[in-house]
Amino acid sequence: MTITPPALSVFEALESEVRSYCRSWPAVFDRAQGSRMYDEDGHTYLDFFAGAGALNYGHNNPVLKRALIDYIERDGVTHGLDMGTTAKRAFLEAFQDVVLRPRDLPYKVMFPGPTGTNAVEAALKLARKVKGREAIVSFTNAFHGMSLGSLAVTGNAFKRAGAGIPLVHGTPMPFDHYLDDTVPDFLWFERLLADQGSGLNTPAAVIVETVQGEGGINVARPEWLRGLAALCERHDMLLIVDDIQMGCGRTGSFFSFEEAGIIPDIVTLSKSIGGYGMPMSLTLFRPELDVWEPGEHNGTFRGNNPSFVTAAAALDAYWTDGQMEKQTLARGEQAEEALRAICAEHPGLGARYRGRGLVWGLEFADKARASAVSRRAFELGLLVETSGPEGEVVKLLPALTISPEELDEGLRTLARAVRETA
Repeated sequence: MTITPPALSVFEALESEVRSYCRSWPAVFDRAQGSRMYDEDGHTYLDFFAGAGALNYGHNNPVLKRALIDYIERDGVTHGLDMGTTAKRAFLEAFQDVVLRPRDLPYKVMFPGPTGTNAVEAALKLARKVKGREAIVSFTNAFHGMSLGSLAVTGNAFKRAGAGIPLVHGTPMPFDHYLDDTVPDFLWFERLLADQGSGLNTPAAVIVETVQGEGGINVARPEWLRGLAALCERHDMLLIVDDIQMGCGRTGSFFSFEEAGIIPDIVTLSKSIGGYGMPMSLTLFRPELDVWEPGEHNGTFRGNNPSFVTAAAALDAYWTDGQMEKQTLARGEQAEEALRAICAEHPGLGARYRGRGLVWGLEFADKARASAVSRRAFELGLLVETSGPEGEVVKLLPALTISPEELDEGLRTLARAVRETA
C-alpha cells in the first residue's frame, strides 16, 4: 500500500520536539484491536511493537475490556492512592495465587508510581537503605529508565546525556558476551571486588535485564545469570532483575529469570503487568528487605484501580493453565525460523538474529540499514522499531496473543522490507 504522511501541523506546532515514535511512523492512529492498528485514513498496520511491550495481550483485549467496562459502570474506585480497595485486594490475591505461590516466590508487593522507571528508583532506594551503601553495579548496554537514578544505571550515552548533571554511584560491568567470550565470566567484576585498591566501593546491589531490549536484544545465558546470582551472594550484594519489558510472559515463562532457576532479591515489573496498556508498576522483594517507613516512597497514582482490574483479569485469563507459555514459545520458534531464512537469503548483509520467546532482534553490519528496514516496513503496513546503541537492530515485539497467521504475515512483510532495502 502507499501511505501519504498526514498533515501533522498541530503536533509540530504545539507538541515538544522530544516526541519520537511519531517521527518514525508518520500516521495519526485512530483505533486498534488485537495486533492491528488503524489510522484515520483507513490504513491498517500489523503491530510488532505492542506499546514497547506494554500490550502483551494485544490492543483492546476483549476479556480485559469487559472487566474494565463492568468496573467503571458500577462506579468502582478509580483513584485511591494506597488505600485498601476491592480492586487492589482482588489483584493481590490473584497475583499471589496465580504467580507467586506456584513458583514458590516469597515476595512482598510494593506499588510505586505507575511507571517502570519509578519501580527501578524504588528498587535502588530500597537496596541502598537495606545495605547502607550507595554503589550500584549495572551492565553495558543496559536500559532502566529516564529518571536520574535509573539513568545512572543505564548505558546509552545519548540517554545519559539528557540528565544534564553527573550521574553518580553507578558502575558498569560487561554484560554476557560483551567481550566476545574471550575472558571468563565476571573475572573483571570479581577482581575489582576483591582488590582494596580497585576504587570500587562495595555495591549495595547489582541490577540486570535477562534480555536487554533497548540495548539490542542481548540475551544472557542461564549459566551467566546463575553465576551472577552466586557472585552477589558471595559478596553480600542484592540482585535486582529488571523485568519491566521482559516479564509478564514475554520470554515464555511469567518472569524471564525462571529459565535460569534463580530467585532475585528484588524484581521490577511494569508495562504489561496492567494487562490493558494502562500505567502500573510493581517492585517485588524478599520479606526481610521490607524496611520501608510508611510513606517513605510514594506517589499520587500508585493506586490506579482500573489497572488492578485489568491486571487481575489478565492473570485469570492467561496464566492459570500454562497455555500462554507454551503458545509464546511456539510463536518464538516460528519467528526464529523466519529470521534464520532472512539471514540465509542475504549473506552479504552480515545480518544476525537473536532472542527468546517473542522478543527478537535482527542486527545488520551496516548500522543504518535497520532504520531503512523499519521505514520500509512501515510503508508496507508493519510497525517495528529499532534498538541497540546505534539503532542497528530491528526489534520484533509482537503481542503474545498474535495468531500464527498474523505472525507469518508480519514476518513475510519484514522479509520483503529487508529485500527491498538490500
